[in-house]
Amino acid sequence: MSDILLIGKELPDVLEFAESISLKERRIFTTSKNATEVSNFEAENIFSVTWNKNSAISARSLIIKAETKLDNLDEYLFYFDAPYFASKFELDKSEEVSAAIDTMISSYQYAINELLYRLEQKKEKAIISFLIKTASSKFDVLQAGNKTVNSRPVSNIVDSAQMAFKALAQNVATLVAEKSYLSVLLAQNLPTNELYENEKEVVSWLMNSINEIKNAKNKQTAKQACTWVKVGAKIPSGFSLFK
Repeated sequence: MSDILLIGKELPDVLEFAESISLKERRIFTTSKNATEVSNFEAENIFSVTWNKNSAISARSLIIKAETKLDNLDEYLFYFDAPYFASKFELDKSEEVSAAIDTMISSYQYAINELLYRLEQKKEKAIISFLIKTASSKFDVLQAGNKTVNSRPVSNIVDSAQMAFKALAQNVATLVAEKSYLSVLLAQNLPTNELYENEKEVVSWLMNSINEIKNAKNKQTAKQACTWVKVGAKIPSGFSLFK
């Protein structure tokens, strides 16, 4: 059984997604909104802690607690669900900017910085996956004209955050070239994708893709790592698998 640290939506909102992962022979460590709910999901191999999204110390503690709880932690998944965040930050109100930045930008930045520092210390093989479920911006809707756009436009702050997440993921992927222990998967679920609303199928594809990269005979190249893959599509060719 593999172990995975999941960072993005919190329990209980991420429960269905986490449960789908647990069915793929994985134990999960993630975050929870409420400390009183932390033990509610442990029977399903889903463990969690609460954390402070705008604190590097809290992000470091999250990673250490995940390592302590999970013996075989070598998979890390950062999940940005733009439609979900859009429901939390529907309007571009000044009083919501700080909370929006903490939730959608700072949390990922702190977590990935602390994770990369920890992985550099350990130098053990690990795979970091970035999954983004995108949503259309006002600009996208305008550019589409009469073409169908499958989601209502998100607020400016959510659109800025999803672009920041993609930039973060891409920059981490470039590190594959210099770190022999690191592999990266960039996966995007676009509004036009037939799997857009099917989290179970998204998880199935994602876990299979992670397995394929982990079981590859050849080291992943930076070009492969830096390629965004449509959810449901084949990951970049060039992997020679053990039989």
